[in-house]
Amino acid sequence: MKKIIASLILVSLFQSCDRDTLTATNTDPNSYYTTVPSTLVTYAEKQLTDYMNTPSVNVNNLRLTMQYWQETTYTDESQYNFVTRTVTDNAWNYLYVRTLKNLDQAKKLVNAYNPTASEAATWATTKKNQLAIMDMLQVYTYHTLVDTNGNIPYSESLDVDKYPLPKYDDAKTVYAQLITRLQADLANLDTTGTSFSTGEKFYNGSVAKWKKFGNSLLLKLGIAIADSDATLAQSTCQAAITGGVFTSSADDCNLAYLSASPNYSQLYANLVASNRNDFVAGKTIVDKMNATSDARRSAYFQLKNGVYVGGAIGVNSPFSTYSAPGAFAYTSTTPGILLNYTEVAFYRAEAAARWSIGDPTALFNEAVTASFLQWGKTSSDATAYLAANPYNSSNWKQSIGTEAWIAMYNQPMQGWNFYRRLDYPVLAVAANAVTDANNKVPVRLQYPVSEQTTNPTSYNAGSTAIGGDKLYTKLFWDKY
Repeated sequence: MKKIIASLILVSLFQSCDRDTLTATNTDPNSYYTTVPSTLVTYAEKQLTDYMNTPSVNVNNLRLTMQYWQETTYTDESQYNFVTRTVTDNAWNYLYVRTLKNLDQAKKLVNAYNPTASEAATWATTKKNQLAIMDMLQVYTYHTLVDTNGNIPYSESLDVDKYPLPKYDDAKTVYAQLITRLQADLANLDTTGTSFSTGEKFYNGSVAKWKKFGNSLLLKLGIAIADSDATLAQSTCQAAITGGVFTSSADDCNLAYLSASPNYSQLYANLVASNRNDFVAGKTIVDKMNATSDARRSAYFQLKNGVYVGGAIGVNSPFSTYSAPGAFAYTSTTPGILLNYTEVAFYRAEAAARWSIGDPTALFNEAVTASFLQWGKTSSDATAYLAANPYNSSNWKQSIGTEAWIAMYNQPMQGWNFYRRLDYPVLAVAANAVTDANNKVPVRLQYPVSEQTTNPTSYNAGSTAIGGDKLYTKLFWDKY
């Protein structure tokens, strides 16, 4: 951890100032200490979104793990070899250094700011809103880290001077603290005031939209622990829904990528700008969607010789033989998704199935319909699909788990979460999977290689506490 943060924090801060992150600029691009907070927020938002959406095999391989895509030439990552390319080291760089630390620095600048005479009357409210928004982004990021690794550096993670070798906090405890923290952020948001006038790229500073985001994230956190702490989970989900979660795609938390380098989408960067054809559709999802004649296929994939055909998981699958990803992946301005209505609708359906918070059938139908509309299909398409593939109340985990997995095709981290929590769909292990996988689809990623060498005491304690640093070690909330 010391190596990751200490060696890269100044680099990331300089980048956040002298690099054109979307449209944000700084009046003094050569000195990070004069950076305005909004510049750091822009950078952090882009880095977080890049991480969640990139298909780069060096950073995020969950499209492969969840069998949405298959590799055409090198099959290592499809077979769960994430060590050769130090994937988790790169992920921690994105999440701890580029996102969390930049947000931490932005908070310090906000707290130290002396408002002008014209700002004085409204600054207290604006400050609270800015701090709450930045903290919600940190909650999202820590939540992603826990869902990826289990126990993680949390309480000591951002003060590298005081804690150069931070301890690993218990993941269940971190989750509870994140819920409390997020609830405090929501209480601090004041929709009668303003936040960021520039630099905040998800909602352009709209406090009302951030409030919906916060409640939707709270629902996400509550659902995640449904099998490990049902009481806290139910109360958290109920509070989130009562507070007001996403109700349409207009609420989506997306980053609007631009058409020019370096700010085009990570999909475009890896599939077009790289001048490589490294991915085709995965056989598992293509076969499932072919079996139901799913109308979303034309958005998810491209036809190959008049049919949709996916490459076998873990097996070299030539680009010339199998369906390529859909046109969305080859478009420079395809938005980067952080949290959207479709995802939230599935959480509401799950909350209804678990605790009767609403009508599960109606909410399941709403979630599936949201996915069809998200991909440019019609309500009629969704209605026909649901008639043939209705909600099954006697096995709701299968219904919600399978349909959420299909719907999260371009949100692989969330697809992975549904799969691990609900145990559907049933996925076969990739061919020639690495021995470390123990003949299982990975349910977590191993800690960074650098942690074993630079922070061994904390690493060993953290690994032991979760039952071993293995791809098959279940997280605390993955009970079944």
